[in-house]
Amino acid sequence: MGAQNKPGASKVQQATPDATAALPHDNHDGLTVLADPYVDKARSKEKFGKANPLEVGILPIEVFLRNETDHPIQVNINTIQLEVHLRSGKRQDIDWLSPEDVAGLIAHPGGAAPSQRRVAGIPLPTGDKKAEKLAEILRPLTLDSDTVAPMGSLHGFLYFNVNHDPSLASTSVLYVPDVVVIPTKKTLMFFEVPLGKPAEK
Repeated sequence: MGAQNKPGASKVQQATPDATAALPHDNHDGLTVLADPYVDKARSKEKFGKANPLEVGILPIEVFLRNETDHPIQVNINTIQLEVHLRSGKRQDIDWLSPEDVAGLIAHPGGAAPSQRRVAGIPLPTGDKKAEKLAEILRPLTLDSDTVAPMGSLHGFLYFNVNHDPSLASTSVLYVPDVVVIPTKKTLMFFEVPLGKPAEK
């Protein structure tokens, strides 16, 4: 589950900015979006263990959402995309994969995963115990909350299929299009975080 820092958790709030100060980010209207792509296999392995997305060509990106206003802000995480700028000059927009999808790819890298039936968009159990165990590792690490409390923050991972080429992160942009200030229903301008551009000092 995406972690949330409550106003009273001063130790956490003081430590977080230092740990993420060098990360690429975009900031306006009191909201900061930061992104930390895990392009190194050893680092990703340390974080995810046997559920390492990089092993099957999936780029995990830790996303931080920081609200510096007195109002809750809602970020539609379902519409977040990775804009990949290919060497050919073309651009491709990639949706993120659910922990269950990533777990299925890790469990069955050859594509032999049993098909998942869905009811109203909800995957039903398929008896795939191997994939389920991997999903249990990924779910708590995944960004799954969308409302950032006043003066609070959220963080968690999103997973993008970069076809075994994590170096694409250097020319990619995390695109966050749908952000709303809850009390006023004010829609904020989109956020773009260039992953290959470190934060300015």
